[in-house]
Amino acid sequence: MPATLLADPARAIDPAQTQVTLPDQYQWKPALPSVFITATFESEDLSFEWMMFWLSSLPQFRQFRDFSVSTTNFSLDDDSLELDDDDGMDENMRRRTRSVRYLPSYASSYRMWYKGRYITISRTKEENRWFSHKSTLEITIFSRDRSVLDSLILDARKKWLSARSDKIDIFASEGFSSDWNHIASRPKRPLQSIVLDEGVKELLLEDARDFLKSKQWYAERGIPFRRGYLLYGAPGSGKTSIIHSLAGELGLDIYIISLSKSGLDDSNLSSLISSLPEQCIAIMEDIDAAFTHGLTRDTAGTELEDPRHRDPSRRDRHDDQDDDPDDYEGRGRGQNQGHSPGGPGATSRITLSGLLNALDGISAQEGRLLFATTNRYHTLDPALTRPGRMDLHVEFRLASRYQARELFKRFYVPDSPEEVVEDEDEDDASSSDSGYVTPTKEEGFDSVPSVVPKSVVGIKETPPNYNGTAHSARAPKLSRKKIERLAEQFSARIPERELSMASLQGYLMSYKIRPFQAVDDVERWVRDTQEAQDRRAEVRAATTKGR
Repeated sequence: MPATLLADPARAIDPAQTQVTLPDQYQWKPALPSVFITATFESEDLSFEWMMFWLSSLPQFRQFRDFSVSTTNFSLDDDSLELDDDDGMDENMRRRTRSVRYLPSYASSYRMWYKGRYITISRTKEENRWFSHKSTLEITIFSRDRSVLDSLILDARKKWLSARSDKIDIFASEGFSSDWNHIASRPKRPLQSIVLDEGVKELLLEDARDFLKSKQWYAERGIPFRRGYLLYGAPGSGKTSIIHSLAGELGLDIYIISLSKSGLDDSNLSSLISSLPEQCIAIMEDIDAAFTHGLTRDTAGTELEDPRHRDPSRRDRHDDQDDDPDDYEGRGRGQNQGHSPGGPGATSRITLSGLLNALDGISAQEGRLLFATTNRYHTLDPALTRPGRMDLHVEFRLASRYQARELFKRFYVPDSPEEVVEDEDEDDASSSDSGYVTPTKEEGFDSVPSVVPKSVVGIKETPPNYNGTAHSARAPKLSRKKIERLAEQFSARIPERELSMASLQGYLMSYKIRPFQAVDDVERWVRDTQEAQDRRAEVRAATTKGR
């Protein structure tokens, strides 16, 4: 078989000038096993992606005569191997295409030099009756020194990490397997983009950082090196968002543990948790709702937060709020909708004792940060929430006026310093909402105004009628002093601790380019929202009474 040999290890040579026929090295391997190092990488493991990404970035792979062309991006926004624009492809067309990578094909064996060592690369695909797409990459090095393999894997990992320094990896267990699979990479979320009560972000970040630096302290005292956080409170208050942001700040990957996964039992759960890496963030979302009846004290008719922490004058609307928009798998509380925990539709076979043993039993992994979230704090069994399992309990309440003010400012502060307007005394009446039609005061909130650009007014044809705001539009340029004043007016019209941050964000999204109108209309929106919540509460009460 013709082989490509790079004659000079220090530089890549044109393969057309260096093709020679060599004896098949696999004939030597049985006779001289001590001079070969062979490593295999399975496609289900993250190291496979390291190696494939590294190989695809090598210039010589574009020069080989036989390869597999793929648009796989390995969850990276990397365009280093984007096709040359020989056809004069315009920018709009380019955005609709994906970068092309050159990967080892299944039918060939590749030979090249790596740091003065001769290596061969082959790739095989497993095909069985279950239509598996599993493949294996095999690398053989003509060397007796395993440090060469260590160096190769380290180079591949560094290449991977350098291309995704702004991302975090998300892992989950899929199907009936108890193995972790890489399911996605997500951009890191800046901590300053999360608007919580003062001190909450700092508390969680500093506590996690201090824990990760305290391994020796735990070892000297014989304490298991584990840390658990229980984030509880109203839905849509930012619990999942802060976990996403903390993962980026700490440089840790996220492992999602779905306790309502079909077929999951105590043994599989223990295997999942024990196979977590030493430093990672593990998430158990909605820990109160995803389990069978053995994991909660009661399963119906409970309040959504600990009554000891409730303001008696606060309206009881927690269960009407939207879930956190950053829910990783879109599960929220509705994942088992229609099946009460432990009811006929429940497929999870997790028991309370099985969960407790998985969290802090003898086989439990150390070094991980466990975050559990719940909307029903007081329904959890005390054995689950005690220190050692859930060490720090943090309440996430409905939006305060401080949060409403900060959220408003983040929506309308200019994106770049160049867009900042000098502070000056501005007349509210002279400022407009960026040339878009403003609805009359008589319009109800449910009748969302159609957004019509001025450029279409006056033409004979009827302009398109649609709800929402064009995404390309931008808010008018305002000074920071003006934004501060508008934010104060906005927050003053928001009732304290009655609306979730998710609902406020949704409201402001519909006024993305209209800060003045957002302030004018917010009182009507709050009134309509409260009335709708009261109606839903009456329906639920009537339904419960009729049972």
